[in-house]
Amino acid sequence: MQTDELIIEADSTERHYWKDLWRYRELFYFLAWRDVLVRYKQTAIGIAWALIRPLLITVAFVFVFGKLAKLPSDGVPYPILVFAALLPWQFFANAFAEAGNSLIANANMISKVYFPRLVVPASAVIVCLVDVLISGVLLIGLMLWYGMVPDWRIVTLPLFLAHAVVAAMGTGLWIAALNVQYRDFRYIIPFVVQFGLYVSPVGFSSAIVPDQWRLLYSLNPMVGVIDGFRWAILGGENHLYWPGMALSLALVLVIAITGVWYFRKMEKSFADVI
Repeated sequence: MQTDELIIEADSTERHYWKDLWRYRELFYFLAWRDVLVRYKQTAIGIAWALIRPLLITVAFVFVFGKLAKLPSDGVPYPILVFAALLPWQFFANAFAEAGNSLIANANMISKVYFPRLVVPASAVIVCLVDVLISGVLLIGLMLWYGMVPDWRIVTLPLFLAHAVVAAMGTGLWIAALNVQYRDFRYIIPFVVQFGLYVSPVGFSSAIVPDQWRLLYSLNPMVGVIDGFRWAILGGENHLYWPGMALSLALVLVIAITGVWYFRKMEKSFADVI
């Protein structure tokens, strides 16, 4: 009697990994949609949280940096200066945290079923774009209130949004893989988010940084992202610091490439360790 044999080669998943990412795209959609529903399903005011959080932070920053410190606002209303920076920062902070904890949150699925693990942190990052779109409505309202109209630079905004996505994905992959191996990183994630808020130019313009320190300050990848958002949204007298932007792009690419490399290196052990 002839029987069919199923032969599984040791390196078959390695050879077909990137094809599997496309094959498992429905899982990506499912995880993303699930996280969107869970995020606001059991909250009293639901999706309004995406507006309330950045609005409260904007009020606090305007009071501290605009009213008390009286920092310059590059010729635009201070609330808009802050909110234009909060859009990319809130996205990065949320995506970094969600991606960093995504593997632990989906431990049951990871330990039982094969699929490219890259799907999990990637879906967590994409979900955070929903908050950006919702918060963007509030920014439009603020600009209408102050009578501001974007110029031609607004068409470049998707490029800087892509910059933010790559930055979030790269750092998210690093922290997600490390979080599986060393659970101490779950305490590091909120610290990095809180610390990063104050060392990034969210409540102030990076133009106030002295010229001799500005390139060094651009080693924070979010400086380039935030400056890009402001340049695209605010227009007018806002100028890009191109050396810092180039440095930010290079750093983000390095972080993303090495993040994928390290994640793939550690991926084989996730099911055993998690």
